[in-house]
Amino acid sequence: MKKALVVLVGLVAVVIGVALMVVLWGVGVNNKMVGLNQGVDAQWAQVQNVYQRRTDLIPNLVNTVKGAANFEKSTLESVVQARASVGQVKVDPNKAPTDPKTMQQFQAAQDQLSSALSRLLVVVERYPDLKANQGFMNLQVELAGTENRIANERRVFNDKTRDYNTYVQQVPATFIASFRNFKPKPYFEATAGSDRPPQVQFDFSNTNK
Repeated sequence: MKKALVVLVGLVAVVIGVALMVVLWGVGVNNKMVGLNQGVDAQWAQVQNVYQRRTDLIPNLVNTVKGAANFEKSTLESVVQARASVGQVKVDPNKAPTDPKTMQQFQAAQDQLSSALSRLLVVVERYPDLKANQGFMNLQVELAGTENRIANERRVFNDKTRDYNTYVQQVPATFIASFRNFKPKPYFEATAGSDRPPQVQFDFSNTNK
């Protein structure tokens, strides 16, 4: 009888020990996912910061360009409209999107603004006085630096998102991720055509008319 009791107690101890190990493993996996998730969110906030920096530069840029005689109105309007479109995409600045559609909308708006700014800078080449304007030159340098920071922060964001996505989709961590609702997050994608150099063409056929 005593022997059977000892065996029973031993089995109970083993079961409790295994259960405790499973719980501790689950807690460890959960904590790692929390850390990776917070890393992605923190980097997302940094991406938002550099995008906001670019957005804040645009009013001064537009006002400076307005001072140039006969500057193309449509070019300025496209920049202003693209900036407004960015503001219409509502994304939590502190939490990276888990919905690919939301990320696509955000990136599409930002890419539209990038394209409008690129066209503006190309058009500026036709205005020597504007190119020599110290205020515009300073803004152009700030804008170029901001674009570089955007590219870098997006790259870091994708790296952190990759680490997070890889972990939450691996077995057996994926079971904890599903239970705790840790979903994969979308990446920034390369802009269509970004692998090809832009073709810039000017039509000066009407310049003397």
